[in-house]
Amino acid sequence: MFEIADFNKLRVGVKQTSRALKEHQVAVLIIASDAEQHVTRRIVELATNDAVKIEYVETMKELGRLCQIDVGAAVAVIIK
Repeated sequence: MFEIADFNKLRVGVKQTSRALKEHQVAVLIIASDAEQHVTRRIVELATNDAVKIEYVETMKELGRLCQIDVGAAVAVIIK
């Protein structure tokens, strides 16, 4: 599996992800499958409306590791 952090245009977390989606800057949205739905629901809606590719990883811990941060993450995006 690739390391998401290999991409130099990466945003991690709900706030940064929402901002990037609203500005139509997102190439790929990555969601942790174990993240709370009330946290990810609006993010998924924004991505779907903008026809953004959505990828899933198993856990928030795994997404955090892929993004090379020391905590879990519910969502991350790769910027166009």
